[in-house]
Amino acid sequence: MYREEIKEERNQLLRSFIVPLAFMVVCWLVKGVEEVFHLDFSFLGIKPLEVDGIPGIFLFHFLHGSWSHLFANTLPIIVLGACLYYFYKPIATKIWLLLMFSTGLLTWCGARGGVHIGASALIYGLAFFLMLSGFIRRNRNLVIVSLLVIFLYGSLIWGIYPRYAIENHISWEGHLAGLIMGVALAIVYRNEGPQREKPEDDEDDFDDEDPYWDVPEPPKEELTQPRYPKGYRR
Repeated sequence: MYREEIKEERNQLLRSFIVPLAFMVVCWLVKGVEEVFHLDFSFLGIKPLEVDGIPGIFLFHFLHGSWSHLFANTLPIIVLGACLYYFYKPIATKIWLLLMFSTGLLTWCGARGGVHIGASALIYGLAFFLMLSGFIRRNRNLVIVSLLVIFLYGSLIWGIYPRYAIENHISWEGHLAGLIMGVALAIVYRNEGPQREKPEDDEDDFDDEDPYWDVPEPPKEELTQPRYPKGYRR
């Protein structure tokens, strides 16, 4: 039985990498095609408030401006995505898809002019969902995950600072969209998926065949009227 449980845990861990790895494979294939055929797919990115930028709402996550940009996003997507699918399996796909769409939509609606590309918005959404969700649910294991994400990716907060982002050619609006939607989804779906661990009750008390609180009380007559030996006179 113990070996079967270990095997199932291992399989579940491996399955949690499927979606984030598949996502990054697509990103790498897109960048590889650009390099091999000397193409530039950035025109498919988000162009805020422009009609021809609408496809970017769905596609901008898969596009990257350089290999270094792609490298920087690869490990966070895999790590954060695997955490999502391992610890929040019942709602993981829903959260993943909602983050992809909503961050793109917010960026299209509120970003400054230009073309916005990259999976950073999704990274911010995953990171802030994982950071907050564990504390909201007050689940010990999920709180540990939240603290780990804060330790590893707490510096992401600099990515929403406009001056820093603009100087480094970063879409701080996309990052902010990810932060907003990560927090919002953590709150909205706080009652779905894993919940707070309930304390274990002392089952021995309830399994007692004759616990002291179930002993019937003697009749009131016996309590109020004392009994005397036969023939006794007062």
